[in-house]
Amino acid sequence: MTKSTPPPLTESQREVMEIFWKHGEATVSEVREYLAGLGRHVARNTVQTTIVRLEAKGWAKHRECGRTFVYSAAQPQTRSLGVKVAQMVDRFFAGSPEDMVTALIEYRGLTEEEATRITAMIDEAAGKAKESAPKKTKSNSTQKRGR
Repeated sequence: MTKSTPPPLTESQREVMEIFWKHGEATVSEVREYLAGLGRHVARNTVQTTIVRLEAKGWAKHRECGRTFVYSAAQPQTRSLGVKVAQMVDRFFAGSPEDMVTALIEYRGLTEEEATRITAMIDEAAGKAKESAPKKTKSNSTQKRGR
C-alpha cells in the first residue's frame, strides 16, 4: 500500500462507501435510512462513528450545509477494489501478480475479447512504467575509457 492509498475498508465501512458511490452524497440520517432499506438497522451514533473513521482514513469527505454535514466519497470505487486485489495478491499469491493471473487463466480461462482488452491494458501499464523509470546515464567504465 502506498502513502496515497488509504487503508482497507471494513465490511461496515464498505457498506457506507457503497452508499456514497451510488448516491453521490448523504447525511448521517440518510445513510442510516439507506442501510435500513437493506435490512441493516443501525444506531445513528454507530453510523456517525463509521463515517468519522472513513474521513480519518481518507475515504470520505464532507461539506457543511447549514449545521448539517453532507458526506461523500473522497476516493473512487476503483481504489477500494485495487486495495482488495493487492491484499489478495499478497495473501493468496505471495505477492506475485503473475501467479494470480496464471490461476485465473487456468481456472476460468479468457475469451478472445477479454485477452485482447487485458493485453492492451498490460501494454499501457508497461508504457507508463517505462516513462517513469529513471533515465540511464553513462556508466563509470564508459566515462573512464574516455579519459
